[in-house]
Amino acid sequence: MTILLIGASGTIGSAVYDALAGDHDVVRVGRTSGDIRMDMESPESIRDMYEEAGAFDAVACAAGNAAFNPLDELSEDDFGRSIQSKLMGQVNLVRYGLPHLGNPRNASFTLVSGILSQHPMPGSAAISMVNGGLEGFVRAAALDTPDGVRVNVVSPPWVSETLEEMGEDPSDGVPAAVVAKAYVDSITGSASGDVLDVRDYA
Repeated sequence: MTILLIGASGTIGSAVYDALAGDHDVVRVGRTSGDIRMDMESPESIRDMYEEAGAFDAVACAAGNAAFNPLDELSEDDFGRSIQSKLMGQVNLVRYGLPHLGNPRNASFTLVSGILSQHPMPGSAAISMVNGGLEGFVRAAALDTPDGVRVNVVSPPWVSETLEEMGEDPSDGVPAAVVAKAYVDSITGSASGDVLDVRDYA
C-alpha cells in the first residue's frame, strides 16, 4: 500500500511512520522536509503535492496548526490561520485527493483532531472549534465519498513526548506510539466516518 503521510517529521508523524513503514510504502510529506514538500495552508500546494505523488492508496495527516490563547486574546488572524491550516487544510486533503486514488475501493483518508473538541479548556476556543469541525466533516464526508473510500479522524489526548518537551508530567499524556495504533487501525481496517479516540488504544 502506498501511503502519503503528512507531517511525517513531527512527534505523532514519526511514530506513525515507524508503525507503517515496515509493511507499506510510506511517502513522507512536510512543509520543510520529507520526500515531498507541501504547505497545508495553501490549496495550490496541496494540489501540487498530489500531482507530484501520483497514485496512492491512503493519506494520513498528523499536521495542522491552530491557535491556543484566551478568547479575548484571539485575533481574527488567529481564527483565520487555525481554520485555513488544521481545518480547511485537512478538508482539502480529502477534496483534492479523491481524483488521485490508485484503487478507490481500498482507499482511505485519516485526519487528526484532538481531545479538546470534547473536553475544552481555557484558551482552547479556536482549536476546539477546529477539532469539532473536523469531526463533523468526517462523519458527513464518509457518506458522500465514492466507491467506498473511507474517511476517519484520529482524536489524540495530550501526547507524552509533547508534555515532556513542555516541562510537564508525561504520564498525564499518551505516548505517540499509542496514537500511531489508531492511525494503523484507520488505514488498514474497515471503519469510515469514525472519530477514533486514542484513549481506547492505551
